[in-house]
Amino acid sequence: QVLSLPIVVIVHGNQDNNAKATVLWDNAFSEIDRVPFVVAERVPWEKMCDTLNLKFMAEVQTSKGLLKEHYFFLAQKIFNDHGASLEDFQSRNVSWAQFNKEILPGRGFTFWQWFDGVLDLTKRCLKSYWSDRLIIGFISKQYVCKLLSTEPDGTFLLRFSDSEIGGVTIAYVTRGKDGSSQVENIQPFSAKDLSIRSLGDRIRDLGQLRNLYPSTPKDQAFGSHYNSELGG
Repeated sequence: QVLSLPIVVIVHGNQDNNAKATVLWDNAFSEIDRVPFVVAERVPWEKMCDTLNLKFMAEVQTSKGLLKEHYFFLAQKIFNDHGASLEDFQSRNVSWAQFNKEILPGRGFTFWQWFDGVLDLTKRCLKSYWSDRLIIGFISKQYVCKLLSTEPDGTFLLRFSDSEIGGVTIAYVTRGKDGSSQVENIQPFSAKDLSIRSLGDRIRDLGQLRNLYPSTPKDQAFGSHYNSELGG
C-alpha cells in the first residue's frame, strides 16, 4: 500500500476553487507519516506565506515572487487586522477557516477565492507586467492613497481589486476643483476586458496617466507592452 497525492472529486465546475484549496492545504501542511486524511487545522503564517509564494510563482510561471510588503497586505486581509505590525503577524497561526471558509468582511468570497482569482488573472493576462515589476498588486486602497497623495498629477500604480475576484485597477493622482490632490480608482479590469484590449494599451489610451509610481514615465515603463496600432 502507498498513500497517493491528495485527490478531491467534484461534481460541478463551481466546486473547482474549493477543491484546489483543499489540495493546496493538504499538500503544503500534512505530515509525511500522518494518519490518512489528518491535516493541521492551523499553521504558522510564515509557512502560509511560503506556500502562497510557491503557488503564485508556479501558477504564473514567473521568477518574481511575492515581497515582504505583499505578505503584510495579505496578512491584514486574512486576519482582518489593520493595526498589527509585520513582526506581529510572523508569530501568528492561520486556520483553514480563515483561509477558505470564512467570508471576508463586507465581501461575498473567502481569502482563497480572492487569491485564486488574482492568480488566474495574472497567469492569463498580466504575467509579463508582473515579471517586469510594473504591478504592485497586493496593496490596500488606503495605503495607495497615502503613497500617491503627495505625488504629482498623473502618477499612478496598479493594484488587485479588493471588491472583485480577478480584477486589476489603476489608482492615479488628479486635482480636485479646489486644487487639492485626489486619488481616483479606475473601474477594475477583468481577464475578459484585458483579452479585448491589453493592459498596456489601456494605459496608453488613458491620457490622465503620466508616470508609474514613483516617477517612471508611462511610455518608458509600459512601452514594450504596447501593441503596434494598425493604420486605417
